[in-house]
Amino acid sequence: MSYVFSSKWGTTGSGVNQFKYPAGIAVDSSGNVFVADTVNNRIQKFRKDGSFIRTWGVQGSGNGEFNSPTRVAVDFSGNVYVTDYSNYRVQKFRNDGTFLRTWGQVGSGDGQFFAPNGVASDSSGDVYVVDTKKHRIQQFDDAGAFLRTWGSEGPNPEQFKYPVDVAVDSSGNLYVSDSNNHRIQKFRKDGSFIRTWGVQGSGDGQFKYPAGIAVDSSGNVYVTDTGNNRIQKFGSGGNFISKWGSIGSADGQFKYPAGLAIKSAVISILEERVFVTDYFNDRIQVFKPKIVVNP
Repeated sequence: MSYVFSSKWGTTGSGVNQFKYPAGIAVDSSGNVFVADTVNNRIQKFRKDGSFIRTWGVQGSGNGEFNSPTRVAVDFSGNVYVTDYSNYRVQKFRNDGTFLRTWGQVGSGDGQFFAPNGVASDSSGDVYVVDTKKHRIQQFDDAGAFLRTWGSEGPNPEQFKYPVDVAVDSSGNLYVSDSNNHRIQKFRKDGSFIRTWGVQGSGDGQFKYPAGIAVDSSGNVYVTDTGNNRIQKFGSGGNFISKWGSIGSADGQFKYPAGLAIKSAVISILEERVFVTDYFNDRIQVFKPKIVVNP
């Protein structure tokens, strides 16, 4: 199934519904959209049609303040997790932006970060954080207590080279965008390796610095193939399904697509929507499945 442009919102700036390099994006069970507005040091919340709901955050190091928030995730209870990149920590909020807790500090030990980036939560509430410059994944419980870590720098399976994002499917399997190795890696919840796919290139199933990653309710995997300015969709085993996008600022084009989130279909696949942060175009683009009418 292929996808077509549906809608967009956002312009460059610091006002409501404006962005400065939006990176991470997440969707809750009600279809509300949360965007890590990185250079504006805030989170913005929208309805699925792009209408503004609220924003929170200013630059700083206090609770609820940010220094380059990069990625955002929503758990099954609607709580929001933000990787506060240059404060070397994760912050957790209620769905309305009320601060709950924070954890992490600069370092390479357990529970410390050097470059916290992608974040995801599974059905049991465990939280997975990509520590990009330490080439590893760290796992925590929902209160921020450290559970385990895996990964090291290298080209082999179970190694990473500047991983960016992480997503979790309904079975608890993890998918990691291993950006500078130009591939996706799949793991079990305990960090044990399952498979990998992708090499550097611009063909189907190839990547150039993949960044954002998301999984729909059917287990399909979507990746922002950032250096190729496109989105690719795969089955859970890494089989290529479809792609869309090219470089530019027109509808359906991208300048460095960074993050993406899926609003899965409830009744019909045609209700599915894919939300993408178009980083250098300072906007959100929304895509829907293309209706094919057989003659």
